[in-house]
Amino acid sequence: MNIFSRKIRNRYLFFGDIFLTVVSVLASYLVRLELIAIFPTYQYSLMWMLGAAVLIKPVVYYFFGIYRHIWRYASTRELLLILSAVTTASMILSGTMIGLFAAGTFYGFPRSALVIDWLFSMAFIGGSRFIFRVMAESTSSALDQSLIPSRRKKWVLVIGGGDAGAMVVREMLKNPQLNMQPIGFLDDDPTKQNSKIHGIPVLAPLDEIERILDKHHVDEVVVAIPSASGRVVRKVTEVCRQRNIAFRTMPGIYELLGGAVSVSRLREVDIPDLLRREPVKMDTEALGDVLEDRVVMVTGAGGSIGRELCRQIAQINPKRLLALGHGENSIFSALIDLKESFPDLEIIPLIADVRDMPRLEAIFSRWQPEVVFHTAAHKHVPLMESNIEEATTNNIIGTQNVVKVAVAYDVQRLVMISTDKAIQPVSIMGATKRIAEMLVLDAAHHDQRAFTVVRFGNVLGSRGSVVPRFKRQIAMGGPITVTHPDMKRYFMTIPEAVHLVLQASAMSTGGENYILDMGQPVRIVDLAEDLIRLSGLEPGKDIEIVYTGIRPGEKLSEDLWEKGFAYSPTTHPDIHRVDSEEVLSSEKLEAVVAQLATLAREGKPEAIQILLSEVIPGAAIQTIEAELDMVE
Repeated sequence: MNIFSRKIRNRYLFFGDIFLTVVSVLASYLVRLELIAIFPTYQYSLMWMLGAAVLIKPVVYYFFGIYRHIWRYASTRELLLILSAVTTASMILSGTMIGLFAAGTFYGFPRSALVIDWLFSMAFIGGSRFIFRVMAESTSSALDQSLIPSRRKKWVLVIGGGDAGAMVVREMLKNPQLNMQPIGFLDDDPTKQNSKIHGIPVLAPLDEIERILDKHHVDEVVVAIPSASGRVVRKVTEVCRQRNIAFRTMPGIYELLGGAVSVSRLREVDIPDLLRREPVKMDTEALGDVLEDRVVMVTGAGGSIGRELCRQIAQINPKRLLALGHGENSIFSALIDLKESFPDLEIIPLIADVRDMPRLEAIFSRWQPEVVFHTAAHKHVPLMESNIEEATTNNIIGTQNVVKVAVAYDVQRLVMISTDKAIQPVSIMGATKRIAEMLVLDAAHHDQRAFTVVRFGNVLGSRGSVVPRFKRQIAMGGPITVTHPDMKRYFMTIPEAVHLVLQASAMSTGGENYILDMGQPVRIVDLAEDLIRLSGLEPGKDIEIVYTGIRPGEKLSEDLWEKGFAYSPTTHPDIHRVDSEEVLSSEKLEAVVAQLATLAREGKPEAIQILLSEVIPGAAIQTIEAELDMVE
């Protein structure tokens, strides 16, 4: 509709309102006086009220903007606007009439007529607007129905009877061109059972979806719960796939009903949606004695795990938090986030390389940390395969330095973050982390310190992990790249992993190697498909999955439990302890680390690979020649 035609329409509304204002005043007098014999007594006040109403009300309506609305789209917001405009106009009119009556301008004024006039004005002004909407919808529906081709409607089951579900159904009923007919809702709210929304029944709770799909003919299922958990969406998609029924999630009303979801406006997927298990329950009561009012240091504080460690430690009220990292940008970003969340906590940002022993000694001497969480490490497997010397110096020599200064400056507790890739390693990253574990555990036994190691698998959503990469690929329209269809990994969320690390630190007495229970391993391709579906798309149809081949240093599946070793439970159900493990003697370990440092300094990556394979139990480090063969 162009501006000119809209002005013509609003002019008619304006004059219509003047007419309705006159009718309202007359009606209020007629209702109040019922045409009795004394009616002539009030004719002067009636004339004054008519004149005042015609002058006041349309002007007030104009300033409230009710002539700028397109009433075919009127909703409760427009109803409130009308209520405000009519009420304001009636109050001004009432003040004017009462003032004129008090001044003796007329006599015989029925003041209750003001209230009756307000009621009539609400009915007339509001009713006239909503008649526009009813007529427009009826005309539009008939026109749309005549224009769409004759084809069978899709029968749709809507999951969720809340505001979003109601909007979806309303649009389906309002727009026949969508060719979608809702048959009912599924909703877990007991107050909605056996009721109707826009005339469509709430059939059952979500748990009965299989029964409903078997009982009713359904062409498509729409999950109209924008905040639905991954468990809910996964359950619906699995049931629909088994019955070959189309399904969609709801990233937005218009994208959903139009049938084409833009990859730039996908449903935001929460990381816990991808776990395929219940998240670990958080309990911080046991951590107070270990961390509260203590000086706590986190190395690698700018990384995903390090930053989350800082956040969770800050909640336990340490005396001071030392955030140490090599990258100034990541430490600066972590500092800003922590300061915003914990403005009263003393946070000391420390830029240092763990390979720089004099710098570490200066830091430990000045700040005297009592508890250290060592997360600083190079972790990307394929990248370290081509940077063997760097992985060796950072992961092994860096850890040795941290352990030495921790012993020298009487650190009470040290927890090293390790990985499942350290078990029977085939990669440089895993092998260097295994030697780093040995250094920590050796110091715990040799110096009688509460130093411990915590191993866990892949962390969902960490920097450089598969989930952010998959999300970027989905946002670009695909394809998602997966190395191998049988590639499996253990997964845990960042908060889960960090919480269990803190729990392990609290129960440690020294020399333990803890393993976090991460449930069952998940195929990477299943993770990719889940992420696509939870984003409101369909694997293979909207987003392709392409296999690129196993990269150097990777295994098809990782192990949390090393064969031939004994494990025992702890006081926490998700934390287990390794009871027996092959370790090198202190003298042998020191000699191996010194040799590795020399080889790294001399630039001899092949010799490093051979030495690591020889000294680590079950290791099978790929040689550079083998890596080149894989590339070819």
